[in-house]
Amino acid sequence: MLNIADTLHQWCRAARPFALATVVDVRGSAPLPAGTSVAVDTDGNAVGSISGGCVEGAVYELCRQVLQDGGRPRRASFGYSDDDAFAVGLTCGGELDVLVRRFDAAAEPHIAAALAEAAQGRPTAVAQIVDGPGHYLGATLTVLGEAQTSHGALDGGQLDRAVAAQAGALLRAGRTARVEIGGTADTCPERLSVLVHVNASRPRMLIFGAVDFAAALGQAGQLLGYRTTVCDARPVFATQARFPHADEVVVDWPHRYLERTDVDARTAVCVLTHDAKFDIPLLRLALGLPVGYVGAMGSRRTHAERLRLLREAGVPEDRLARLRSPIGLDLGARTPQETAVSIAAEIIAALNLGSGLPLSRRTGPIHPPPARRQTPSWPTLEEVAAHAGVGRGTASRVINGSPHVSEATRAAVEAAVVELGYVPNTAARSLAVGSAPGAAPELVDRPPA
Repeated sequence: MLNIADTLHQWCRAARPFALATVVDVRGSAPLPAGTSVAVDTDGNAVGSISGGCVEGAVYELCRQVLQDGGRPRRASFGYSDDDAFAVGLTCGGELDVLVRRFDAAAEPHIAAALAEAAQGRPTAVAQIVDGPGHYLGATLTVLGEAQTSHGALDGGQLDRAVAAQAGALLRAGRTARVEIGGTADTCPERLSVLVHVNASRPRMLIFGAVDFAAALGQAGQLLGYRTTVCDARPVFATQARFPHADEVVVDWPHRYLERTDVDARTAVCVLTHDAKFDIPLLRLALGLPVGYVGAMGSRRTHAERLRLLREAGVPEDRLARLRSPIGLDLGARTPQETAVSIAAEIIAALNLGSGLPLSRRTGPIHPPPARRQTPSWPTLEEVAAHAGVGRGTASRVINGSPHVSEATRAAVEAAVVELGYVPNTAARSLAVGSAPGAAPELVDRPPA
């Protein structure tokens, strides 16, 4: 729903009810992911798309019916039809499950408030129950802002707290996802599926090295929706005039800037300096942070020497394995612009667990179901609890070895820990960064000791 928040916000302000059709499950190859929505207002105006055109007509009519009869939410499935080429279906061969329900701002002010926040680009999550007992189907709860305050009510108790925690975890991760909840005394006795729509702040692309490649990469990053920062310790090169497309240009030692800035699992760190006095302290820190991508430019000889110096600096092998170097995919790139496309393509593949291979040389669905999270970021305790379908306190007790939990709960939490790769008490920012050797006169100042 948040993909069309601007228009929905306008309809709410005009007190105009609308029907919202949302993709709640995808099987096989489908054009758009779960969470994508199309809406129809009482005047018949439509906004959004859920299939790229394959089933829009049928979904539009279903929305009109829900608006007219004012009934309960409806589920519908659309798949490929071999029998009739003109039948309603997905020509790509996939299957979609769609939930359609009516929204009225006057009856659900928390939804109107969430749409207003999302339209302003602020962090917003809307949790919607998409499968479960009929009295819960379509019910919503929202989590807003950096403070992650929750609004709306599902049961006014444990279920609200469990869903809010789950939505907050996904909001911090910047991911729209469908998750299972309930079936325990800690949450709700009934098993439910919850689709959490997320409008997160823009992910960050941190580009270190004020070179021509940085200018091209910054443009590519903006095209992908990143908030781009170019950082270099040389004031003569790190200027806004040289990087007009960057959201921010910082004059500082790269590792010192990285120490004090905010990163998360969606952050891409691109090191383009290929100069050891910058690279080694920067990469030593970056490889220990919960970011989604770390890449460094340089020849294979530079890469080999860089690995040697990082090992001497005490960086363990498991962290070195995270380093994408030489940076980018093999596209035969020569120019800064081509190299930027190569780097951007590798970032997309890394964060989406793509193979980077030509689709023409692969078989199977073009859009496979999302794999279990395998990024090098560290999941939160809330995410482990949500994955296991238990409360945060219960997950904490299992991880801390408490005997006062059932065997089934213990097994669920332990499985979630393994599947998500949870590491308790991680303090990557405490990684010590030593002085870089040899400050040159053209630098902003000497690196910190």
